[in-house]
Amino acid sequence: MKDEMDLRQVKPEPADPISRRTALPWQTPKSDQEDIEASARIAQIMRHPGYRPADEELDFLEQDNARGVRLMLDYLKPESLLDRQGISHTIVVFGSTRICEPRVAKAQVEELARMCLLSPEDAELKRKLRIAERVLDNSRYYQMAQAFGRIVSEQEGPEGHRLVIVTGGGPGIMEAANRGAFDVGARTVGLNITMPHEQFPNPYLTPGLCYSFRYFGMRKLHFLMRARALVVFPGGYGTLDELFETLTLIQTRTISPMPVILVGEQFWRGVFDPEFLVEEGVVDPEDRELFWFAETADEIWADILRWYQRSGRALVP
Repeated sequence: MKDEMDLRQVKPEPADPISRRTALPWQTPKSDQEDIEASARIAQIMRHPGYRPADEELDFLEQDNARGVRLMLDYLKPESLLDRQGISHTIVVFGSTRICEPRVAKAQVEELARMCLLSPEDAELKRKLRIAERVLDNSRYYQMAQAFGRIVSEQEGPEGHRLVIVTGGGPGIMEAANRGAFDVGARTVGLNITMPHEQFPNPYLTPGLCYSFRYFGMRKLHFLMRARALVVFPGGYGTLDELFETLTLIQTRTISPMPVILVGEQFWRGVFDPEFLVEEGVVDPEDRELFWFAETADEIWADILRWYQRSGRALVP
């Protein structure tokens, strides 16, 4: 009786978290000695896509009925990585991919002008030259976006970067804003989007802070989740889409109001007429006050600071 009690009092050592002293039955495959075709059949089973874990089977994840999972992953990966990097307050910059730096724009004009001299009757060349001249004139916005990216990125406190520039991660105005942050050694984020044609991120993004989204909607969500201001330079359909969706979310108070600054009043007056919308009764007068215009990088930054001072909110809580 005493011996039995002593045996019960023996306390076992903690089990190894990975290995076992004794193999489980399924850890050893059926041998060919038991069935001459066993190993070949097992190999065939394990090679089949249906045997792979769901998160390792790309064809499965591409199916229409896996869209919900893809949406969750599109949200979760950037969210986890941004949180891990401590990115919590951002200034978002939108603008055209086609507005390049002045020296590049000037070279394009000079090349087209040379070609027009060789083919003076070519109407298409003349049209391209006119557009190139407009891009050259607008290239001042590239310099302005770069200067603004630099200004924002220099505003860091003792605990590190307080505000981070976020763009779509592409060329043009996006590149310029990221480049401004890069110039002063600051971190800067790019939210790329997967499209049918090949694309590349601009070279001024911080490695590990450039993400490729599958869905435009999820990308827009991440643009705004941490945004403290939206700065919109001249751009095309994509820029307009991002601007007007943001204005709609603020108008309906789906998101909290924030500074929305349109850079280049002359350009934006040509794109749309907000006063006309008010007069037609399709928006309220207060909706016209959801954004304003600015013309320089310093003015943009001063306006953001002024807006937060007047609102009684902290730019960086």
